[in-house]
Formats: sequence, C-alpha cells, structure tokens
Amino acid sequence: MNLSKHLRRKAPTQALATVARRAGWAAVALACLSLRAHAQTDYPSKPLRLVVPYQAGGQVDVIARSVAEGLGKRLGQSVLVENKPGAGGIIATNHVAKSAPDGYTLLLTLATPITANLVLYKKLPYDPRTELRPISDISKSSGVIVVRGSLPVKNMDELIAHARKEPGALRMGSWGPGSTPHVIQRYMNKTYGIDILNVPYKGELPIVTALLAGQIDVALASAYTLRQHLAAGKIRALAVLGGKRISSLPDVPSMAEAGYDDEAYRTVTPTTLLAPAQTPADIVERLGREISATVQSPEVRERLLAMDLEPIGNLPHEAEAEYQTYLPIVLKLTTDAGVTLD
Repeated sequence: MNLSKHLRRKAPTQALATVARRAGWAAVALACLSLRAHAQTDYPSKPLRLVVPYQAGGQVDVIARSVAEGLGKRLGQSVLVENKPGAGGIIATNHVAKSAPDGYTLLLTLATPITANLVLYKKLPYDPRTELRPISDISKSSGVIVVRGSLPVKNMDELIAHARKEPGALRMGSWGPGSTPHVIQRYMNKTYGIDILNVPYKGELPIVTALLAGQIDVALASAYTLRQHLAAGKIRALAVLGGKRISSLPDVPSMAEAGYDDEAYRTVTPTTLLAPAQTPADIVERLGREISATVQSPEVRERLLAMDLEPIGNLPHEAEAEYQTYLPIVLKLTTDAGVTLD
C-alpha cells in the first residue's frame, strides 16, 4: 500500500473522531448544565432543614418554628427545625457552613456565632465571612437585665453598688463565651471596677431556671422568656438594652434612660437566616423573597410582635450590608471588653 495515500485516508478519519469526541464532551457539559438548571428550577423538591444553635423552647427556637411554618407554606415543602446547641453556637454553625450549598440546610442564629466567635477562638472551624451568606434578618430583640427577686437591688446603680460592696459574690448567666450576656458582664466588670462572675449555660431557658433557683443572681434575656416570671414577681427587671423601652414592660427604663448610654448597651444585633456561601444566587434570592414575605405576613408579624421583637424580613443584599455594618462593632466590643474563654 502507498504510504502517502494511507495517511491521506487516515487524516480525515482522525479529524472526524476528534470532532465526535469534542461534540460528545460538549453534549455532556450541556447536559450537566441543563440538569443543574433543572434542579434549581425545581427547588425545593424535598424538605428543608433549619438548624438552630440553641435549645428548644428559647426565643430563637420559637422564632425558627414560626418562620418555618410560614416559609414551608410558601415553598410548598416542609421546613424542619433542628436544634444543635452547645460550644457557643460552633456546632450548629459549622454544620451548616460545611453542608452542601443546595438551599436545603439553613442556619438561624443570633450574632455571636458569626461575629464574636472570630475573636474568641483562634482555630474556629469555620469563617462566617467566607463560608456563610446572609439570606434575611428576621427580627431584633432588646434584652432585659434582671435579678433574682430576693436580691436587694432595684436599678442599675444599685446593682453596680452591690457588686462593688461584695466583689465576686454575684453570678451572671450567659449562653456561652462571647454571647451578649457575657460581653455585657465583662464590660461592666471592666468599666465599673466590679467582679461579677460568668456562669455559662446552653440557652435562655436554663439561665432563667438557674435564676429562679437562686443559682445565679443576674441575667440578660428576652422579655418573651422572662415575661411570666416577671409578672409573678419572682425576678425583677432593672433595664432594657437599646435606646427605648419595650411595650410589654412599659415601667422598665432603657439603659440610656437609666444613665448608661454606652455603645455596648446600644448595639442590638438581629437574628439572621444564613446559607452556605456557595449556595446558588437564584436560590438565595428565592429564599430571601419568600422569607421577607413570610415575616411581613400578618400571622408571623403578630407572633414576633407578641414576643416583643422588631420584625425585619429584609432581602439578602440588605442583610449582607447590615452584617458588614455591625460585624466590626461587635468585634471591637468583644475585644475591648476583654472577653475570654474562661
């Protein structure tokens, strides 16, 4: 056989094979893109999991269940609340940060796991700035500083005077290092030269239980969790964080009214819904729209207001902007207050 003729016949054959292979790969790629687009179009096709870093029965858990019910109706799928308390919110937050970014595993949390933990832990297993993305701020809550009913103090001045008189005698509950109660306790110690001890718990309910039992003397918790016991006279409210009073406790002054207008007492962070950072933008936007509508619905809005919460329900870009605003403030407060993992 003539070699040149053989090569001429073989060249077109090889070219056709190459074209076929390329066409095959293109078809595969196109099919993958089509499947991904189809999957996102069909979202959600199964129940969602809403992970909460706190125990069942506390304020964040109640918010989660209120939102889950309304969101589920709008999405046409169940939204299952899953409580994963402990380790200052690290367990739940890391779980969601490392979950598949498909919109089926979400986090509802207070600010601590996505702010103060960056200062508290040198080897935090996740970075909220790069591994999570905000979907919506659900609400804001002004915490109430309370004391056990038998403690002979009726306002913030008397509390600080009592702490000065008996250094190391008072104990204040928190839900872990870097939580708002812990930051406030350390800030008061440093600012007023007092020594109130921190006693960590896994959430608001255990804190209130300990306060009622006399195991701790001071607490900072939501009006919703405290309301029943305040009405019964078992505990006493001294002041409300933030710049204004709350409707359910009209006779309790804000910290500013009580003469304590420091930034540490004015800063009120939201309860936020987040997803893994690589969750597709169209899913995040869909969730943001549905959550916003859920929070603004009369039923959910009334539930939040009944808990003395300020409903928000903003969109993803607004929640991200809010996070970028309060993150440096909380980091500075945590650092300046000298909060440590003791």
